[in-house]
This record gives sequence, structure tokens and C-alpha cells, in this order.
Amino acid sequence: MAERTPVPLDAPTRRWTLAAGALCLLPLLLTLPPTLSAPIAVGGVLIVALSARGPMPAALRALLALAVLGVMLAQSRFQLGRDTGSALLAAMLALKPAEMTQVRDARSFIGFSLFAPFGTFLLDQGPLPLALGLLGALAALTALQRLAELETGDAAPRALARSLAQVGRLVAIGLPLALAAFWLFPRLAAPMWGVPERALARTGLSDRMSPGDWLDLLPDDTPALRVRFFGAAPPQSAMYWRGPVLWHYDGRTWSRPDWLAAAPVPPPQPGRPRWRYELEVEPTDRRELPALEVPLAAPAGTRFTFGHTLSTLRPLSGLTRWRLESAPPVRFEDKLTPMVLRMALQLPPDYNPRTLALARRWRAEAGDDDAAVVRRALGWFRREFAYSISAPPLGRNAVDEFLFDTRTGYCEHYAGAFVVLMRAAGIPARVVTGYAGGYRNPLGDYWLVRNSDAHAWAEVWLPRRGWVRVDPTAAVAPERIYDTIDDRAPGAEGLLGAGATPLFNLGDWARRAWNDFVLGYDAQRQQRLLRPFGIERLDSGALIALFAAAAALALLWMAWLSARGVREPDPVLRAWHRLERRYRRLGLGREPHEPAGDWVARVAAQRPDLAPALEALSRRFVHWRYAARTPGPAAAREQRELVRLLHAHRPRPTGDRR
Repeated sequence: MAERTPVPLDAPTRRWTLAAGALCLLPLLLTLPPTLSAPIAVGGVLIVALSARGPMPAALRALLALAVLGVMLAQSRFQLGRDTGSALLAAMLALKPAEMTQVRDARSFIGFSLFAPFGTFLLDQGPLPLALGLLGALAALTALQRLAELETGDAAPRALARSLAQVGRLVAIGLPLALAAFWLFPRLAAPMWGVPERALARTGLSDRMSPGDWLDLLPDDTPALRVRFFGAAPPQSAMYWRGPVLWHYDGRTWSRPDWLAAAPVPPPQPGRPRWRYELEVEPTDRRELPALEVPLAAPAGTRFTFGHTLSTLRPLSGLTRWRLESAPPVRFEDKLTPMVLRMALQLPPDYNPRTLALARRWRAEAGDDDAAVVRRALGWFRREFAYSISAPPLGRNAVDEFLFDTRTGYCEHYAGAFVVLMRAAGIPARVVTGYAGGYRNPLGDYWLVRNSDAHAWAEVWLPRRGWVRVDPTAAVAPERIYDTIDDRAPGAEGLLGAGATPLFNLGDWARRAWNDFVLGYDAQRQQRLLRPFGIERLDSGALIALFAAAAALALLWMAWLSARGVREPDPVLRAWHRLERRYRRLGLGREPHEPAGDWVARVAAQRPDLAPALEALSRRFVHWRYAARTPGPAAAREQRELVRLLHAHRPRPTGDRR
């Protein structure tokens, strides 16, 4: 069999193809970190510009591919994961136009582009990525349709409206089966095996804290938690969402020793009131689960770590929900073991001599009154310190420089310096990280905690009381902690000012509804799907049977709709078949095996009066079908003229003199 001649790609179809690929790539670029997506976008634009007049040399394409591979691996710090794999997919897609000169190249490019929306869903399953992914898929189908028309050469490319209508019809045919698969296909209760974690962890709490680590976190107003209370909510001043507790200090970094994970956890004595709530946690790929101080029990899938913080058994790689109950503690570990006491007083040698000297002086002046030392430190902070995330960098003796030189910083500086000061005065202390405050969305009556609400505070151990929370940052900037002033409302700092807050409320409420309706549709909710119909629970066998029945109905619908809507796409062929049907009504129809020339000869033998017109039409039709021609305006005009002539020819019965 002879090999088919490659069809060259014309300029309009190339633009359609590139636009479809760009729309497929867009959601993936918006989901990747900017350090990865920006070089890919710039490189893609350059590749398209350089290859506009012809294919790039193979050696240059190979060098570009190697360069892109090196840049992506360097930007991801040579860590393999979902981020790196998705970035490499996007980069290879951006390079693909360098070799796109023929229709088959464009079809390969479109097929490759469709992987980009699927890569997006590995990173984010929100409504915006889904909407952009659907837009990209529709554009890809439309481009494939245009490529098919160009390759066959049977018809001029359709108008955009007709192409979109045809694609929409195809989508409508397959939609029932897709919905049946979403609602009824049995879901796994645990995450899928084999899906790698993200190489670049998303914003979230860490078990380490160094000066400057939170500079990217504090300006980030993206959601971290959404909280719905069952009953009264605590005041904002009590909204401390407890995360990792940090014990060890090496002179610069606070950390949590790994061996503490297996240490026994003494429970606090809870007080009143009690708060019951549902916590919706955005993905972070970490295991730290923030909870309102202090959680009374660890829900299934979590455990307490030392310091009474919650840790999940699996990374938080997807949206999760947790039911919790918390209460303020009356006593919190009112007796310390020698090991804990050593950890709570540990300080590195030969660091911060001025801080140590000040703490010893305060200790001598206060005697045995630990609370007096705490009050003195907070009063000092309140009088002489300022809050700013633009604090200058600190050197080796970071606490000394902060307390005696700059006196400007944010929660990292205040919490770390306060704990060092307390430990130097002989008071057990530790750093606690988490979130503070929150914003109540009136549309859904829930609380939104953003990454910009990340906070660090201190806990000191006092006799007969145990661990007591002390927030030195709140002594300096209480409005930064509790979000009590109007200009901290989401959207208030944009171009529209406070007028943008209702838009933010609506957008976040819609995102929460999406999380509840789509992302929150897990195995447990699926098993309760038919509860309104009196069926309390569906086991796996019942779900499979129900899915099979729904899928069978959907396939029957697809088959019926496809058969009902079968139509010859080429208008010339449609007009030719209508002509055949007109002759068939006269008893002169063409046989399925009969060539056009033989059919004309048979008609001429029976009806000589019809032969000249039919022979002229047949000759033009055969030329259209089998002669080589170049697609373009001239071919489109020829097509329209032939269709008009075929429609106009209407053979008359014998004896009709009209």
C-alpha cells in the first residue's frame, strides 16, 4: 500500500493549533510555582516566534531540550515529584512547535497538549483549573476537527460557530457516561498508590523556624484552613491554631527533634467552654494538622506528638476534613520530667551574651517570681519594639541584635527571642507555631484562616499551672494577630479597596461549595448516596452493579444519539447523495458498486434527455473528489458552486413537459 503524502500545515490552521495548545497549557502554568512556569512561558513564546518560518534544525532542538531539562531540574532543586514531572511535561510541550510543519505534526502536538490538563489535576483540583482544562480540551477537539478537514481536502474549513457546535454535540454524547463514572464508580478510601508526592512542598507549617523563613508565608493570602463551628465560635483572641512545637535551638534555627515523635504525650486538663468544629485543610503535602488550642482527642488518621500537637498518618496531599473538639486548658503538664526540663532550658553555648546577661539580672531582681520576669519582658516589648516584616537580616548573635540593636521584626523574631530570654532566666519555655486569628465569611458563616495568618508564639512553664501561652508579638501589634481592624479584611488592600471584600467572600464561598460538592465526594459519601431513597449504605458490589446499569444506559444513549445524528460532513457528497435519491425515485438510482461514469451511461441509454446535464455534473464531481488541489479560497469557491449545481439539478419523470 502506497504511503500517504504528508499534508502541509497552512498558516491559519497552525495558529488554531498553537492557540489550542496554549489553552491546554495555561492551567498547568498557573498551578506550577512561578519559578518553573515563567521560564516555560517565555521559552514557548520564543520557540513559536523562531519556528514561524520553518522547522528548527534538529541539533538546535536537541540543545534546547537539554537546556530546558537542566533548568527545570535546577529550579526544582533536583527533586523528583509531581511538580518536576508536570514542569517537564509543560516544557516539552512548549518545545513541540519547533518541529510542527505538517498536519500529522499538529495532530501529535494536540494529542500531547491534552496531557497538560491532566497534569494540572495532579496539583490542584479546584474549579478554576477544571474550567480552564475544559476550555483547553474543547479548543483541542476543535483544532483536531479543523486538521481533519484540511487533511481530507473534501471541504473548506468550517466556521468557528459550526465547529464549536459539533464539538459541543460530541461532549454532550459522552457526558452521561462521565457523570455515571463520577458518581457511581467505586472510590478508594485511601489515596492512589504510585502517585509521587510534590517535590516542592506547598505553603504550610514546618517543623523548623529560622529568621527569614516566613517571608514568603506572611504576605500569602491564599486559604490554609476553613472552619465551621457547631455552636458558638470562640473570640478571635482565643483563635490560636496549634501546630508544631519547637524545642531545640542551635543559635539560629528552632527545630523539633525527630526522636520526640515517639515520646509519651501527657494530656492537658481541659476547661470550659468546649468548641466543636469541622476543619477543612488545604493541601500542603505535610503532616502537621493545626487545631484550635487545645484539641481533646485525636481523630482517626491522626496522632498526638509531644507538645500536644496533631500529626496525620499520611501527608496532606489533598483537601481533607476533620471533626475536632477543643477547650482551653486549666492545667497543661503541671509536672516536668528531668528530660523535658533539660530540653525546655537548652541554649547553645557562646551565643547572645548580652541577652544572657540581661536575663540573669532580671532573674536576680525578681527572685522566685517567674511571672514577674514574663511581665517585665512583655512590658519592654510593648514600649520599645516595632512590628515589621521588612526587618533587617540578623547575624551570628541574632537574638542580641534583635533585642538591643534593630528592635524591629515579626513573630519569628519575637517568639524566638522571648524563649531565649526566658530560658536564660531559668524559666522553661518553648516555641509554638501555627496560625492566629481568622476572618469570618458571612456568606457561609464559616471562618477562613489564611497563610498570612501564620504565627509563632511562646509557652512558658509556671509552677502549679504548667505550660502557659505567652504571645510577645501581640504585645507589640495586637491588630496583626487578631485581624480586628477593617483594612485586614480580604481584598481590602486591592484597587477596589473595601468594595472588593464582598467579591472575595463570594469567591471563597464558591470555592468552599466546590470543595464540599466535588472534592469532598469521597468513598464514605458515595456509600451514603442513596440514603434519601431509604438505602442506608451501598457496599462495593451494589455500587459496581449500579454503575454497570448506569453505564449501559449511557452507552445506549450514546449509540442512539450517534446513529441519529450521522451526517456526511462533506457538503459536496451530501448534495451528490441527494441527487442519487432523486434519480432513485425515477427508477434510475445508482447501485452501490457502480462508478459514476457507468451510472451516467446507463441513465443515457434509458433517458437520453437527462444525459447531458448528468454527465456534466458527474464529470465535475469526479474531478472534485479525485483530482489534486490546494486548499484555499479558490477551492472553497469551487465547492460552493458545485453544491449549488447539484442542488439545482432535478430530473423530471417521463412525459413531464414542464
